[in-house]
Amino acid sequence: MSEKFENLEKLRVPALDDILGVPFKVLKDGFVRVIDYLGADESIVQAARVSYGKGTKKIREDEALIRYLLRHQHTTPLEMCEIKLHVRVPMDCWRQWIRHRTANVNEYSTRYSIAIDAAEWTKSDEWRKQAITNRQGSEGFVEIAQGEELTKQESELHKLTRAVYQKRIDAGVAREQARKDLLLSTYTEAYWKIDLHNLLHFLELRMEVNAQLEIRNYAEVICNEIVKRWCPITWQAFWDYRMNSMAFSGLEIKIITAMLKGENNEVNEFAKEFGWLKEDGTKKTMNRELFEFEEKLEKLKIQSPW
Repeated sequence: MSEKFENLEKLRVPALDDILGVPFKVLKDGFVRVIDYLGADESIVQAARVSYGKGTKKIREDEALIRYLLRHQHTTPLEMCEIKLHVRVPMDCWRQWIRHRTANVNEYSTRYSIAIDAAEWTKSDEWRKQAITNRQGSEGFVEIAQGEELTKQESELHKLTRAVYQKRIDAGVAREQARKDLLLSTYTEAYWKIDLHNLLHFLELRMEVNAQLEIRNYAEVICNEIVKRWCPITWQAFWDYRMNSMAFSGLEIKIITAMLKGENNEVNEFAKEFGWLKEDGTKKTMNRELFEFEEKLEKLKIQSPW
């Protein structure tokens, strides 16, 4: 071949190398740790410019490019970066985690091995109440006295369930059947490999304020202890354009435009048209879209017009 290419070395990130294999504790007995990774911020720039090596662009220009990609949702270059994590997580939390089908997964098998002898438990002041406006969420906490009783019952249930499981194992029952009554609070482990684009999508959903607290704890550790070290420029752009930003629908923009013009009658008419207000001008209390719009106004320190 007449064309010559420069020799390439594997791109290393010293800040991430420093924590390879180091477990970050999550919940009572869970953890997340980095096993391996491919690429870094520079890899995103390389892919976007279809170039080889580190190139000759200045850091400021690289940062501007990455921020442009995040700002305009050009995601393909982010797929050039991958990371493999080892996670230890309660099964009920893992059920939500595994719904993100964009990763490669290999999970601890209780068909071949004895189930991990650890389960997530709840302190007396950690029992959350069911949210009223969000049917799948929580808000507030139960009284401490009630929480103490719930925690006591939980402890007894954990001991009983594990004892029954162990008796089945000791009796020679197949592991695949002995496990069937294990609690969802039982910990499992998995290797989880994912590219940066899909990882950011996972983090955006699972760090959202209405995400379940337990998986949110894992997402926050992955984001702020791992991704921040791995791809700091991308991490900052992610916070600026995803986590700390907000989007408005076409309906919401009409309302805001009318509000800025002081057209109060138009505001109410739009709201009725969208099904947010009743004909008498009162709010529909169970309208989720209206509730979310008012949340956005509150973040912007703008008083709701209703």
